[in-house]
Amino acid sequence: MSTEIFVERMQEDAVLPKYAHDGDAGMDLYSVTDIVIQPGETVLIHTGLKFAIPYGYEVQIRPRSGLSLNTPLRIPNAPGTIDSGYRGEICIIMENTSSEKYADAQVLSLKDKGNQKGPYHIQKGDRIAQMVVAKYECASFTVTDNVETIGINREGGFGSTGV
Repeated sequence: MSTEIFVERMQEDAVLPKYAHDGDAGMDLYSVTDIVIQPGETVLIHTGLKFAIPYGYEVQIRPRSGLSLNTPLRIPNAPGTIDSGYRGEICIIMENTSSEKYADAQVLSLKDKGNQKGPYHIQKGDRIAQMVVAKYECASFTVTDNVETIGINREGGFGSTGV
């Protein structure tokens, strides 16, 4: 069963999200522009797409594992949430975690392996992130005097289960 998401291409050559393999949860998202991300810089990378996401669903934006392993590029708000009411362009926040001392290094591409430090050139058509469509429940809140009397209190807190 699939969930229908309507998509608008803001540019004719914008690439629709794609599953790489049958059964994958995440779909690849593609850059629609060329951009160089300098060390220490955070940028918006455009996809050229707008979505109409059904109520009760969200789109989660996550890093691609190969990009995280092979480059210092990170999606700092991952997982990012795109709510059903948002109709603007889907953009990916990307940060180059290389330090400033690598600013004069050769410009690298996503094809360069070994997590090299320096500026990175994202090219039009590069896979920059992945998205997952997820169903969610809306919550309501009821004020109570003592939450410990509701359900089971497992006790403990931060770090209580050890390392």
